[in-house]
Amino acid sequence: MVGFRQQQPLRLTPSQAKPKIEKYCAYQERSHKQVLEKLRSLGLDAQEAGELLVELMQAGFVSEERFASSFVRGKFKLKGWGRKKIELSLKREGLSPRQIQTAMAEIEEPQYEQTLVKLAEKKLSTLKGTEFERRMKVKRYLLGRGYESEAIDQALDQVSF
Repeated sequence: MVGFRQQQPLRLTPSQAKPKIEKYCAYQERSHKQVLEKLRSLGLDAQEAGELLVELMQAGFVSEERFASSFVRGKFKLKGWGRKKIELSLKREGLSPRQIQTAMAEIEEPQYEQTLVKLAEKKLSTLKGTEFERRMKVKRYLLGRGYESEAIDQALDQVSF
């Protein structure tokens, strides 16, 4: 192709990358994995990225605990995700089981059940078919959102078909 130049990969020094990554971390909570990926995309090698991550942690820009709590609150309250989907996503971010368990404790059981019933009712209102078909479609939908099968069955017992 004439007229198109291939762009060189970005390569910053640690001192050039530091203000960029601080801004990146200040915008929203980030996991260690996300910060390291961003540093690598800025052209830092693994050692430079690791050293800068330690500096960011010491300065309070990065905290796995804050990230996990923020992630759980956002995915549950804003996106309506269930515990299984949230937990799996946190594992993918490289958080420890203890950090995941602590963050997951922020989901209160009554609110979890209310959200599940509300999602079931909302989905049910969009479906046609026999009661059995609608029930199965709602269950499949809620399983996909990360809710547990037993909790879904309890919620569906509260919903009128």
